[in-house]
Amino acid sequence: MPEIPVAELAEGIRALRRASVLVVGDAMLDRYVYGSVRRISPEAPVPVLAVEREVAMPGGAGNVVRNLTALGAAVAFVSVVGDDQAGSDLTGLIGGQPNVEPWLLVQGGRATTTKTRFIANGQHMLRADHEVLQAIHPRLAERMIKIAGDAVAATAVVVLSDYGKGVLDGATAHLLIEAAHAAGRRVVVDPKGRDYARYAGADLITPNRAELSVATSMPVDTEADILAAMRALKAAHGFGAVLVTRSEDGMTLLEGDVVHHFPAEAEEVHDVSGAGDTVVSTLSAAMAAGLPLPVAARLANIAAGIVVGKVGTAVVREEELAEALTPERGALRKVMSRAAAAEQVERWRRRGWRIGFTNGCFDLLHPGHVHLLEQARSWCDRLVVGLNSDASVKRLKGPSRPIQSEAARAAVLASLATADCVTVFDEDTPVELIKLLKPDVLVKGADYTVAQVVGGDIVQDYGGEVRLAQLLPGNSTTATVARMKG
Repeated sequence: MPEIPVAELAEGIRALRRASVLVVGDAMLDRYVYGSVRRISPEAPVPVLAVEREVAMPGGAGNVVRNLTALGAAVAFVSVVGDDQAGSDLTGLIGGQPNVEPWLLVQGGRATTTKTRFIANGQHMLRADHEVLQAIHPRLAERMIKIAGDAVAATAVVVLSDYGKGVLDGATAHLLIEAAHAAGRRVVVDPKGRDYARYAGADLITPNRAELSVATSMPVDTEADILAAMRALKAAHGFGAVLVTRSEDGMTLLEGDVVHHFPAEAEEVHDVSGAGDTVVSTLSAAMAAGLPLPVAARLANIAAGIVVGKVGTAVVREEELAEALTPERGALRKVMSRAAAAEQVERWRRRGWRIGFTNGCFDLLHPGHVHLLEQARSWCDRLVVGLNSDASVKRLKGPSRPIQSEAARAAVLASLATADCVTVFDEDTPVELIKLLKPDVLVKGADYTVAQVVGGDIVQDYGGEVRLAQLLPGNSTTATVARMKG
């Protein structure tokens, strides 16, 4: 298989934001309960989890939606939830995603699929599932198919995300494929179970290696075995193409009679949960943007390599894909978008690390700045530096500032060992960034009082602390500029 040029892949990544995708499938609610274990229960020989925080996010087909929006795609989402609190929470989370038109139908008496993971000191203790493994009500299925049929016209590709929870049971998947093809749209299926006849005629199907073996009753131990099973599956159900995800062995795409293999991209694997959703999302967005299937699969493979390096049900963003093509070495990897910084902080926090935060313009880095950052880093395990954008500096300091661009200032800060992450904010204050990151310790210079530190009240309210760093007399950007002019 000839190598796809980096320039073509980079152009493909930029094209993803033009994609429009219809997702139909099993929506779930993923809950994460984090805490620490310090004792055994006196009631039974089990650990006691002292809960510190809880996080909820869309899972299943909802995670496909999250991944699509992270790539900049527009999404129509059709699914079913129960008339319970989890269904209400999931509806709110989906509705809060950018560029999503949600159609979450409610079935009375049905439990919304919820997976709750209990995590202590970065380790999974237990997962508790609430779910109903039954087909949705026939009338609800008819309504869902009608809504999806109407939404097909406004999107370029249809994704069927089947988690076997009942939304795509019976003839539903077949009828959705027919509706999509009648409108001239391609269909990508993330399958479940043994009966792939339900997906007959789909343009692309994406089983993993184990699912391929189950669907064909064929061995998948060797390369030849996998290709034979792929060809048999494709022929049996008239699929346009088959892409098999093979974990540490990468991916294999069978398009017509042509085979493309993509070696695994991951440098480090932390968590494979949700990786299949990332693959399907990237594939469908790329196809919707008009990219050739081998290019779409290559981008999906890169995305999978990124997402398995994260912890929990995560997403991959456009800038992360672009960076993976031409990865920055050394310090510049510390410069992150706000969303990427939030994910990085979450990964650190799951390891039990203490997160510090400080902020400023850092227009001309001087010994005073270095001294402040050294103190801040000594009070935490990982330090995030919030950097005022050029526009923000200009509003705060006047039209002659900043002296250096935000890109230059960020690069200089990232070169310091004391800064573990640098992220730019455009507001006049870092309040929104502090609310997002929830640092354990907020650091400012001793020219402030604790009461004057912006965001200090927020940090203290949730149990964090505010610390004041000692200053070096005569070291400030204003004094440095004055000496330069003199």
